[in-house]
Amino acid sequence: MLRKKTNGVARRPQRTSILSDVAEKSVDRRAFLRGSGLAIGGLAAISATGGTVTQASAASAASAAVETIKSVCTHCSVGCTVVAEVQNGVWVGQEPGWDSPFNLGAHCAKGASVREHAHGERRLKYPMKKEGGEWKRISWEQAINEIGDGMMNIREESGPDSVYWLGSAKHSNEQAYLFRKFAAYWGTNNVDHQARICHSTTVAGVANTWGYGAMTNSYNDIHNSKAIFIIGGNPAEAHPVSLLHVLKAKEQNNAPLIVCDPRFTRTAAHADEYVRFRPGTDVALVWGILYHIFENGWEDKEFIRTRVWGMDQIREEVAKWNPEEVERVTGAPGSQLRRVARTMVNNRPGTVIWCMGGTQHTNGNNNTRAYCILQLALGNMGTSGGGTNIFRGHDNVQGATDLGVLSHTLPGYYGLSKGAWDHWARVWEEDPEWLAGQFDKITGADGKDKSLQNLKGIPVSRWIDGVLEDEGNMDQPNKVRAMVLWGHAPNSQTRGPEMKTAMEKLDMLVVIDPYPTVSAVLHDRTDGVYLLPAATQFETRGSVTASNRSFQWRDKVVDPLFESKTDHEIIGLFAKKFGWSDRFFRNIEMEDDVTPNVESVTREFNRGLWTIGYTGQSPERLKMHMANQHTFDRTTLQAIGGPADGDYYGLPWPCWGTAEMNHPGTPNLYDMSKPLSEGGLTFRARFGVERDGDNLLAEGVYSKNSEIQDGYPEFTMQMLMDLGWDSDLTDDERAAIDAVAGPKTNWKTDLSGGIQRVAIKHECAPFGNAKARAVVWTFPDPVPLHREPLYTPRRDLVADYPTYEDRQDYRLPTLYASIQKNDFSKEYPIVLTSGRLVEYEGGGEESRSNPWLAELQQDMFVEINPRDANNIGLRDGAQVWVEGPEGGKVKVMAMVTERVGEGVAFMPFHFGGHFQGQDLRDKYPDGADPYVLGESSNTAQTYGYDSVTQMQETKTTLCKISAA
Repeated sequence: MLRKKTNGVARRPQRTSILSDVAEKSVDRRAFLRGSGLAIGGLAAISATGGTVTQASAASAASAAVETIKSVCTHCSVGCTVVAEVQNGVWVGQEPGWDSPFNLGAHCAKGASVREHAHGERRLKYPMKKEGGEWKRISWEQAINEIGDGMMNIREESGPDSVYWLGSAKHSNEQAYLFRKFAAYWGTNNVDHQARICHSTTVAGVANTWGYGAMTNSYNDIHNSKAIFIIGGNPAEAHPVSLLHVLKAKEQNNAPLIVCDPRFTRTAAHADEYVRFRPGTDVALVWGILYHIFENGWEDKEFIRTRVWGMDQIREEVAKWNPEEVERVTGAPGSQLRRVARTMVNNRPGTVIWCMGGTQHTNGNNNTRAYCILQLALGNMGTSGGGTNIFRGHDNVQGATDLGVLSHTLPGYYGLSKGAWDHWARVWEEDPEWLAGQFDKITGADGKDKSLQNLKGIPVSRWIDGVLEDEGNMDQPNKVRAMVLWGHAPNSQTRGPEMKTAMEKLDMLVVIDPYPTVSAVLHDRTDGVYLLPAATQFETRGSVTASNRSFQWRDKVVDPLFESKTDHEIIGLFAKKFGWSDRFFRNIEMEDDVTPNVESVTREFNRGLWTIGYTGQSPERLKMHMANQHTFDRTTLQAIGGPADGDYYGLPWPCWGTAEMNHPGTPNLYDMSKPLSEGGLTFRARFGVERDGDNLLAEGVYSKNSEIQDGYPEFTMQMLMDLGWDSDLTDDERAAIDAVAGPKTNWKTDLSGGIQRVAIKHECAPFGNAKARAVVWTFPDPVPLHREPLYTPRRDLVADYPTYEDRQDYRLPTLYASIQKNDFSKEYPIVLTSGRLVEYEGGGEESRSNPWLAELQQDMFVEINPRDANNIGLRDGAQVWVEGPEGGKVKVMAMVTERVGEGVAFMPFHFGGHFQGQDLRDKYPDGADPYVLGESSNTAQTYGYDSVTQMQETKTTLCKISAA
């Protein structure tokens, strides 16, 4: 099946029993397709059938018409429509969605081969457990009973926090919502998903600047940009279809494309200006650009006066970053950054785009806030063609984040306070005392008991420390003893050797996934590992949120294959096992005793997610949008006539009020040129009304047609009464408001939606009209500062730009200065960074199990600059060791290239199945090993976590490279 090589590629026979049967006789074309679809798919089936395919008869063709079903690609966050061709229940072909305003008939390599994700032969086919070192097939009933009994024993002995529930950015919105609710009913905040290690610093930094932590505009709105500034992102490979929209602006508007990256990427190849800079110096680079803007008075003074707080403090910090100091720290010439500044100033509105190159740092929250401040200074916010267009990673990482699959919040970013729990208890019609009783308690420093219900859980980036850390150093009673990896690639996390140790120390390891993942093979366990086959998102239905905040509805393409089950059914099975299924699903319609109705789940989160406007997107509206994609404008995303007339595609949140209000969605956040009822918005009044005597509300500016023509705080019932607008409420709305907190009820906790409806009737934003804040006084660095990485190659800069002091957060001690004080740079002189490839995605298990993608990229590699390679004595294509300062090392192929600068090496992070030179293929269940295996870059990646979110630092550490 793969043509290039044999080393590292599956050698097992590819013929299956189905194909063995059909090879014995002549078959018609449709029987062939059915067989190949169920077994291995594609051209690989030809050899298995011996070339004995005959023409199908007209009668068989008439009885098996091809049905087309719309779904959404399960890879990145662009949200490309996939049109599946299904015949006799078999997915036989696919086309890109030509009507989709997102992909416009295009697919990348991954999207074009996504059928194989569902029909792939390397999937888990039935539940298994490891017993005596061998994989053994078991029934679902046995699996749920054994796992459930084991978990309840652990809970009884060590408390609910000793079981960690790790969710997924691959779940639909409905499944993600149920997953977070499930963790709440189990009684733990030890729940998280991939967003923690990809864009948690974005969400925290952006939300704390102007209110919401999401992409402000859209891929399509880039068509209106007059300049495009990309930093720490490589969309040409990570989000290939997004480049359609970037290049449209470049060609249509003659928009200059500026790419800032330590590596000359495929995206940089399209740039008008490429800025190479040292990994981990983003803040210094952005301040170097702002230095020229402020020095020349190029900032938008009126925008800053009316809509920004704290810019004077930013000026003071930026003044320190003259061109000489910026070049000393970043390596980027001052003359080039002056040219970049002038380009951005002369081509407004411009957009700023970033990805994980900016987020995965110990000061990642500083980076993301610096990017925001650059846009605020230029006046590029709240305008079409401007904004911060944050390209999220997985297909539903935005939705899973919004729905609270996080250790520090409930769905909708409500947090973990008593008020937040009371709100969701009302939505669930649950007894809040019963919910509180599910959680454990700890004794605080003051000697008083504190409920873990209100304390942040352990983030996924640190789960291994939840297993390995001394209990005396943890803010929970006991260590993590059971780990559930539900749609997660462990090789996407740093500190691989310690993860192996942690997996081996667990009482129980449970993997729920369409594929076995590296979790099945990294460790040397002989018992206590379970693999449960989850269905793919093509085998179910539900909504998914693209990076631009638009919802799309996936229809089911095929029934679950093999013995796989949908994630929401598996949740139902565990809820039943744990004895609270009836409470959990009390307001949700059921397909059977364990399977919730998907649309009913959507309606339940519609009833509770008022903070971010996940309330107006009913299943009916979403399905109507999918059926009428052709009616939406390709740039504005607004429907022109048709049943969705006036709506924005996918009802991008916030879609205020109930579905009956028919709000069109909000295409560009904070755009005051439109009325609220037509998609306009202000900055959110999230941080109070004044600070140190300074006004935090907008100064004399407001959204179009607003009846309050100035800044104003967030809406409460009391505010409606003070304005005399409470008379606009219906009797039912007033009763619902009184049932919560009467006059103290606010726009976030009013389950009727009445406060939102009345505010928008008067064209006011329910969350107020405030200034964005350039200074976040609640963060470790209120003004974003450059801090040297923990493993820095520049010891001469540590005294000037030190990291943080060690601290306790998220229940665990977190090390900073105690690591940075050690000089590793002499023995490990090369900076190591990581990133994506166009062929693979995430941890790579599903894409490396796809024969069409596996053929494109068969080797794990490290990019090395020619000077470094020559100094070490390495040739292109040679096998080398890459070793990190914590001892983890990987054996990979050398790619000698000028893509990376001197002293910098790059590795992709999609590989797994090798560990420190050892091939782990024989550890996979028979027939479930990916075609391509390789070392995980994160085996060599080191300790380091963001000061606010515990984001892992994968974009700058140190390494040494030697011949293998």
